[in-house]
Amino acid sequence: MNTHPDPAHGSESAKARLRLWLRMLKSTRGVEAELRERLRREFATTLPRFDVMAALSRYEAGLKMSALSGVLRVSNGNVTGIVDRLAEDGLVVRVQVPGDRRATLVRMTRKGQEEFARQAAAHELWIDELLGDFTAEEAGALAARFDAVTHREEER
Repeated sequence: MNTHPDPAHGSESAKARLRLWLRMLKSTRGVEAELRERLRREFATTLPRFDVMAALSRYEAGLKMSALSGVLRVSNGNVTGIVDRLAEDGLVVRVQVPGDRRATLVRMTRKGQEEFARQAAAHELWIDELLGDFTAEEAGALAARFDAVTHREEER
Protein backbone atom coordinates (compact mmCIF):
# COMPACT_ATOMS: atom_id res chain seq x y z
CA MET A 1 0.00 0.00 0.00
CA ASN A 2 1.41 3.38 -1.01
CA THR A 3 1.31 5.78 1.97
CA HIS A 4 2.81 8.69 0.05
CA PRO A 5 0.27 11.10 -1.40
CA ASP A 6 0.23 11.42 -5.15
CA PRO A 7 1.74 14.89 -5.89
CA ALA A 8 -0.73 15.50 -8.70
CA HIS A 9 -3.64 14.48 -6.47
CA GLY A 10 -2.44 16.65 -3.59
CA SER A 11 -2.02 19.59 -5.90
CA GLU A 12 -5.55 19.20 -7.24
CA SER A 13 -6.90 18.87 -3.68
CA ALA A 14 -5.00 21.97 -2.63
CA LYS A 15 -6.41 23.92 -5.59
CA ALA A 16 -9.93 22.74 -4.81
CA ARG A 17 -9.56 23.86 -1.19
CA LEU A 18 -8.18 27.21 -2.29
CA ARG A 19 -11.20 27.69 -4.59
CA LEU A 20 -13.47 26.73 -1.66
CA TRP A 21 -11.77 29.30 0.58
CA LEU A 22 -12.15 32.04 -2.04
CA ARG A 23 -15.84 31.23 -2.51
CA MET A 24 -16.41 31.17 1.26
CA LEU A 25 -14.69 34.52 1.59
CA LYS A 26 -16.70 36.04 -1.26
CA SER A 27 -19.97 34.72 0.19
CA THR A 28 -19.11 35.86 3.71
CA ARG A 29 -18.18 39.33 2.54
CA GLY A 30 -21.38 39.58 0.50
CA VAL A 31 -23.60 38.52 3.40
CA GLU A 32 -21.72 40.83 5.78
CA ALA A 33 -22.09 43.79 3.40
CA GLU A 34 -25.81 43.14 3.13
CA LEU A 35 -26.17 42.89 6.92
CA ARG A 36 -24.24 46.14 7.37
CA GLU A 37 -26.51 47.89 4.89
CA ARG A 38 -29.72 46.54 6.44
CA LEU A 39 -28.62 47.46 9.98
CA ARG A 40 -27.77 50.95 8.78
CA ARG A 41 -31.01 51.37 6.85
CA GLU A 42 -33.45 49.69 9.27
CA PHE A 43 -31.93 50.61 12.64
CA ALA A 44 -29.43 53.41 11.95
CA THR A 45 -26.73 51.27 13.54
CA THR A 46 -23.57 49.43 12.61
CA LEU A 47 -22.48 45.81 12.65
CA PRO A 48 -19.85 46.46 15.36
CA ARG A 49 -22.53 48.02 17.60
CA PHE A 50 -24.78 45.02 16.94
CA ASP A 51 -21.90 42.65 17.77
CA VAL A 52 -21.21 44.41 21.09
CA MET A 53 -24.87 44.27 22.04
CA ALA A 54 -25.06 40.60 21.00
CA ALA A 55 -22.12 39.79 23.27
CA LEU A 56 -23.62 41.74 26.17
CA SER A 57 -27.01 40.08 25.68
CA ARG A 58 -25.45 36.77 26.73
CA TYR A 59 -24.11 38.21 30.01
CA GLU A 60 -26.92 39.78 32.01
CA ALA A 61 -24.56 40.80 34.83
CA GLY A 62 -22.35 42.54 32.28
CA LEU A 63 -18.76 42.12 31.18
CA LYS A 64 -15.53 43.86 32.00
CA MET A 65 -14.17 45.75 29.00
CA SER A 66 -11.27 43.30 28.69
CA ALA A 67 -13.66 40.34 28.71
CA LEU A 68 -15.89 42.05 26.14
CA SER A 69 -12.87 42.62 23.91
CA GLY A 70 -11.94 38.96 24.35
CA VAL A 71 -15.41 37.73 23.43
CA LEU A 72 -15.39 39.91 20.32
CA ARG A 73 -11.72 39.20 19.55
CA VAL A 74 -10.91 42.86 19.03
CA SER A 75 -8.75 45.38 20.88
CA ASN A 76 -9.95 47.29 23.94
CA GLY A 77 -9.55 50.50 21.94
CA ASN A 78 -12.03 49.33 19.31
CA VAL A 79 -14.61 48.37 21.92
CA THR A 80 -14.21 51.54 24.01
CA GLY A 81 -15.46 53.85 21.26
CA ILE A 82 -18.41 51.62 20.48
CA VAL A 83 -19.35 51.33 24.17
CA ASP A 84 -19.04 55.12 24.54
CA ARG A 85 -21.57 55.66 21.75
CA LEU A 86 -23.92 52.95 23.03
CA ALA A 87 -23.79 54.59 26.48
CA GLU A 88 -24.55 58.02 24.98
CA ASP A 89 -27.62 56.45 23.36
CA GLY A 90 -28.72 54.95 26.68
CA LEU A 91 -28.33 51.36 25.45
CA VAL A 92 -25.55 50.34 27.87
CA VAL A 93 -24.20 51.52 31.21
CA ARG A 94 -20.81 51.25 32.85
CA VAL A 95 -20.85 50.02 36.45
CA GLN A 96 -17.90 49.99 38.86
CA VAL A 97 -16.72 46.53 39.88
CA PRO A 98 -16.97 46.26 43.69
CA GLY A 99 -13.51 46.06 45.21
CA ASP A 100 -11.70 47.04 42.01
CA ARG A 101 -11.60 50.79 41.41
CA ARG A 102 -9.96 50.41 38.00
CA ALA A 103 -12.44 47.92 36.54
CA THR A 104 -15.88 48.62 35.15
CA LEU A 105 -18.58 46.32 33.90
CA VAL A 106 -20.58 47.12 30.80
CA ARG A 107 -24.15 45.92 30.67
CA MET A 108 -27.22 46.62 28.62
CA THR A 109 -29.98 48.83 29.92
CA ARG A 110 -33.62 47.85 29.57
CA LYS A 111 -33.76 50.16 26.55
CA GLY A 112 -30.69 48.36 25.15
CA GLN A 113 -32.25 44.95 25.73
CA GLU A 114 -35.45 46.00 23.97
CA GLU A 115 -33.57 47.54 21.05
CA PHE A 116 -31.29 44.55 20.71
CA ALA A 117 -34.28 42.18 20.74
CA ARG A 118 -35.75 44.08 17.77
CA GLN A 119 -32.45 44.04 15.91
CA ALA A 120 -31.74 40.38 16.68
CA ALA A 121 -35.17 39.31 15.40
CA ALA A 122 -34.59 41.19 12.14
CA HIS A 123 -31.03 39.82 11.90
CA GLU A 124 -32.31 36.25 12.25
CA LEU A 125 -34.87 36.81 9.47
CA TRP A 126 -32.22 38.37 7.22
CA ILE A 127 -29.82 35.46 7.73
CA ASP A 128 -32.65 33.02 7.05
CA GLU A 129 -33.40 34.85 3.82
CA LEU A 130 -29.78 35.23 2.72
CA LEU A 131 -28.92 31.58 3.45
CA GLY A 132 -32.33 30.19 2.53
CA ASP A 133 -30.90 28.00 -0.22
CA PHE A 134 -29.45 25.71 2.47
CA THR A 135 -31.66 23.10 4.08
CA ALA A 136 -31.51 22.79 7.87
CA GLU A 137 -29.55 19.56 7.42
CA GLU A 138 -27.03 21.19 5.06
CA ALA A 139 -26.63 24.15 7.40
CA GLY A 140 -26.05 21.81 10.34
CA ALA A 141 -23.52 19.71 8.44
CA LEU A 142 -21.60 22.75 7.24
CA ALA A 143 -21.64 24.30 10.70
CA ALA A 144 -20.18 21.07 12.13
CA ARG A 145 -17.43 21.07 9.49
CA PHE A 146 -16.54 24.72 10.20
CA ASP A 147 -16.59 24.02 13.95
CA ALA A 148 -14.07 21.22 13.36
CA VAL A 149 -11.78 23.61 11.45
CA THR A 150 -12.09 26.22 14.21
CA HIS A 151 -11.43 23.64 16.93
CA ARG A 152 -8.35 22.36 15.10
CA GLU A 153 -6.99 25.89 14.73
CA GLU A 154 -7.62 26.70 18.41
CA GLU A 155 -5.59 23.63 19.43
CA ARG A 156 -2.51 24.87 17.57
